[in-house]
Amino acid sequence: MTTDQPGAGQDGFRDWIERMVRPKALGRMIRPQTFDSAMATAEFLPDVIERQQNQKEFLLPIWEYLEIAVSEERVRNGRAAVRKWRELFNRVEQRFGVEPEVVAAIWGLETGYGVVRGSYPTLSALATLAWRGSRSAFFEDELIAALRIVQAGNVKAERMLGSWAGAMGHGQFIPSSFLDFAVDFDGDNRRDIWSDDPTDAIGSIANYLAKHGWRRGQPWGYEVRLAEGFDYSMIGLDQAHPTSVWEDAGVQSTVAQGLPDYGVGSILLPAGHRGAAFMALRNTHALLRYNNSEFYALGIGLLADRIGGGKGLAGTWPMAERVLDRNEVQEVQSLLTDHGFPTQGIDGFRGPNTTRAARAYQMAEGLVADGNLSVELLEALRQRAG
Repeated sequence: MTTDQPGAGQDGFRDWIERMVRPKALGRMIRPQTFDSAMATAEFLPDVIERQQNQKEFLLPIWEYLEIAVSEERVRNGRAAVRKWRELFNRVEQRFGVEPEVVAAIWGLETGYGVVRGSYPTLSALATLAWRGSRSAFFEDELIAALRIVQAGNVKAERMLGSWAGAMGHGQFIPSSFLDFAVDFDGDNRRDIWSDDPTDAIGSIANYLAKHGWRRGQPWGYEVRLAEGFDYSMIGLDQAHPTSVWEDAGVQSTVAQGLPDYGVGSILLPAGHRGAAFMALRNTHALLRYNNSEFYALGIGLLADRIGGGKGLAGTWPMAERVLDRNEVQEVQSLLTDHGFPTQGIDGFRGPNTTRAARAYQMAEGLVADGNLSVELLEALRQRAG
């Protein structure tokens, strides 16, 4: 959206703040003086709308994503951060039951261990997205949650900085998550995730994972090898089986003899049947609650493993294969839906609904049912449509 459209400039933005947002905020227990003071300098940020419309990170192939998420530099810096803050990490683990390398991995992937916490004024960013972005109702709720944080005295409005999407501090909490899961771990009666001191933020990340079911002493998952002739219809986070079932299916760990038994698990193939395979356990679902992306959960899990001294992957990636662009993903979604395999939306982003629909189509057509959105799948769908 451009600022030369009717009502799209700063005057229209300020009018919307006063006419629409202020009454809603006051109706949800935000005091008039809090609103007026905090929102006095809020501005429409066109750059935020551009960033929302061009989220290229969602289109990276898994190998490029992991090259960034689990880079050697990030691993080295993670190990150094754990050493520097060892006493803090130990206290956090004792209280919340989440291992240091896991908390450090989230800290590292979100903000480079606190180096890049974001410089966008959170109130302006959220108000911009609520006014002119997609999912406006969601961001309006987050804006009011941010005002509640200011009203509680956790941070002054001018210090509330973060990403273009309103994620804040060392752990990049959105305001509603801050209200529900942030903790005052240093005992100063404020939950401060914006300070250079990461104490409250480290505790808050661990509390978030603990509240979402993290099990201490269990891995997020591990890399596996699949047997020749493996039944790919069994894969996906929507299907979980006991260790004995996976053993009978010929699944083997790449890091241990036999399969360690941590209860039920799911097989993930982030690049399809030609790429590396992973067993996702209960703790993977806790990571997904932090960010609902399989790539993200894998990135955090593998980074945590490396920070903890683990080695790299045994499997390889089909790097010679071309990855579909967003328009092609939309075409796949449209064709799948037309053929009776609905993807619950045509947005050009790979998600669990699209993967599930692709897998169902592949099963019906006698193809390898890995759910991968490949050039091969697109061509098969085009042929059927033609």
